[in-house]
Amino acid sequence: MDTQPATTASSFVSHHIPTTVSRQDFNRYMEPHVPRPKKGPKPQLSLDKIFHDILYVFHTGMQWEQLKTHRQELHDTNGYQWHNRWSKDGSYQTLFHASIIQLHHTDQLDPSGLHGDGSNTVGKKGASASAMPVISTRKVTKN
Repeated sequence: MDTQPATTASSFVSHHIPTTVSRQDFNRYMEPHVPRPKKGPKPQLSLDKIFHDILYVFHTGMQWEQLKTHRQELHDTNGYQWHNRWSKDGSYQTLFHASIIQLHHTDQLDPSGLHGDGSNTVGKKGASASAMPVISTRKVTKN
């Protein structure tokens, strides 16, 4: 006898992460947090197209060399350089914090789906670090 309740396709709710961003949304929410370079030539592509290609690489999990854009607008090394620049200067982190604040102010933030189980928390085994003796394994040189 089957004791599990019957489910239908309409009973499943899908919450997915968006993989594309419209130009209007990018200009409104993201462009203030991803700075343009202060020196050097201006990018030939708009920042929203570059951001869209970076999202595509993250979503598919492909290598940067496999990125094929329309008419080869963005070379794979340039896509990686933009990602690396925004990652190192804190633009992604600033964008994340701004999105959390925006969701909180519009009452769209639902923390009930968040949980921290500690499954990837590093734990020390044995005694604490201060109780362990300091032992040098280098040879002592005589003067």
